[in-house]
Amino acid sequence: MLRVGLTGGTGAGKSTAARRLSELGAVVVDADAIAREVVEPGTPGLDAVVREFGEHVLTGDGALDRPALGAVVFADADRRRALEAITHPLVRARREELVAAAPASAVVVDDIPLLVETGRGAEWPLVVVVDAPVEVRVARLVASRGMAEADARARIASQAGDDERRAAADVVLANDGGAQELREAVEQLWRERLVPFEEGLRLGRRAARDARAVLVPPDPTWPAQAERVLARVRRAAGERALSVEHVGSTSVPGLPAKDVLDVQVVVDDLATAQRVADDLREAGLVRLPGEWADELPGGGTTPKCFAANADPERAVNCHVRPRVGRASDVLALRDHLRAHPAERAAYAALKARLAAEPHASVDEYASRKGPWIRAALERARATG
Repeated sequence: MLRVGLTGGTGAGKSTAARRLSELGAVVVDADAIAREVVEPGTPGLDAVVREFGEHVLTGDGALDRPALGAVVFADADRRRALEAITHPLVRARREELVAAAPASAVVVDDIPLLVETGRGAEWPLVVVVDAPVEVRVARLVASRGMAEADARARIASQAGDDERRAAADVVLANDGGAQELREAVEQLWRERLVPFEEGLRLGRRAARDARAVLVPPDPTWPAQAERVLARVRRAAGERALSVEHVGSTSVPGLPAKDVLDVQVVVDDLATAQRVADDLREAGLVRLPGEWADELPGGGTTPKCFAANADPERAVNCHVRPRVGRASDVLALRDHLRAHPAERAAYAALKARLAAEPHASVDEYASRKGPWIRAALERARATG
């Protein structure tokens, strides 16, 4: 099973994307629909809302008067948080019931309007944001929902900004054109990413990669991409993780690298590393079988566990290491390269030369960097 978080600002077109995903075979769990369900007449949820906000939020027949409640909560952040404190736990509990009933091979899409606002992106291995410019969204709300323009703008302003939403997104579906364009983008996402991602997770299979060492120019978005992965790994590892950090070449600004995010998780011992690596499926990573070991600078090896991406479009290597071993060396090399431009330039030149060799495999490329890395570590120790 793959769980996907789907969100977008009001008027962006999230509902259109959710409908198309449902038509393609996803199990769509609609947070708005559940939010209505948990405050229907006779429910404990509605009783709690009335105690908090008063009888004036009820219609004459005892149902929730949504416009009356909305006028209160969208104009006052404190009142909105009071409502969320009542409804969000009820919505989550009901959502988990629906997810538990889904088939083991399902792509479960959690359609959650306030996913970003509630800071919950790490709960899903993939977050999809439907995005549209504010003016387009205002026009849609006025035309399709009959909202006054001022109310539409107030509703939009009460939610996360575009930059916050994009920072949380692994995928941004632009919806500033027609609905058909959005549906086609959803179909491509389903076919090329969601279906193979789910299959890889279910089968414990890493997504295919190029066997050659292919370097790309430094990407300024690598740190933000890594932060999303780190948040998911921290959540899956919990208190067992002594540290979770972005390491490797993509963690060094300005350094060309293979387009692979390296993450290091440090735990107490190998048994804990094995359990954590198994649990990383919650973060979209699968533990690779077999025994894995790091070579020590002075000779010999130390064991570790290794997990990697089932997502076909975001390569991740996650090294789960006991604290006795290579963990400190990995951080020392990263910090040394960050701090010394000349070392960074020399390493970049070496990487480019090795990657340019005919038929340079990833393993050969990594092995041939070894002597330089060991020498760099010695220099790092010498300079503190």
